[in-house]
Amino acid sequence: MLFPIGDDNRGRTITPIVNYILIAVNVLVFVFLQGLGGNDKFTYAYSTVPGEILTGRDIVTRPVAVQHFTGQVIEMPGLQPTPIPVYLTLITSMFMHGGIAHIFGNMLFLFIFGDNIEDRLGHLRYLFYYLVCGILAGLAHVFATALFASNASTLLVPSLGASGAISGVLGGYILLFPTNRVTVLLSWFVTQVPAFIAIGLWFVFQLINGLGVLGSGSQAGGVAYAAHIGGFIAGLILIKVFEIGRRPPDRYYEREF
Repeated sequence: MLFPIGDDNRGRTITPIVNYILIAVNVLVFVFLQGLGGNDKFTYAYSTVPGEILTGRDIVTRPVAVQHFTGQVIEMPGLQPTPIPVYLTLITSMFMHGGIAHIFGNMLFLFIFGDNIEDRLGHLRYLFYYLVCGILAGLAHVFATALFASNASTLLVPSLGASGAISGVLGGYILLFPTNRVTVLLSWFVTQVPAFIAIGLWFVFQLINGLGVLGSGSQAGGVAYAAHIGGFIAGLILIKVFEIGRRPPDRYYEREF
């Protein structure tokens, strides 16, 4: 599997201030509000819960004891009271993460690909593009969960993370910069491939895994593939809308493999 670690930024003309702010906000929320993932009350209060979005009401549940595959019994915290309208969790959830690896991977992808989109759209348009893609990705997860949930309790599993919004960024990137060189880690080797290969293979992976969990819920292994797919498609569709009036420089089309 290709793992991106950098891309070609020679054509970038502006400092991606919004992208840096988005990364900073995600890190600050994870460190100070989520307590590096240890503040369950905050996390379970502001995550997106499909059942809450579908009904429009806040749902509070008791902690439950579940048995880990090692045989250890672990107490999972229940859903906490949400002090804001539940629909706003579609936004708050995209600034929270489940662990160090989760936030590291997401912020690395955002750092690599987000600056190019901000350069193309401008600061304000990029911010709205990012947020809209994240909201649509969250809704894709909610409706996929409702359609394919194996039982009612699946609707009460909270979801969080910036990956839906970042998937939208990837969708815009592959359309605007398909031949940009992306530096990737392949096994133990570092090489460069066109963006349409690096991102295209990522999307195929999401599709395969997403289709593989149909009938057993829209989430498997803690990954909401429907959000990734929905965000990516939203990004593909919306990027041309958001770039209206911002004619791309010729350099974006002269770059060769």
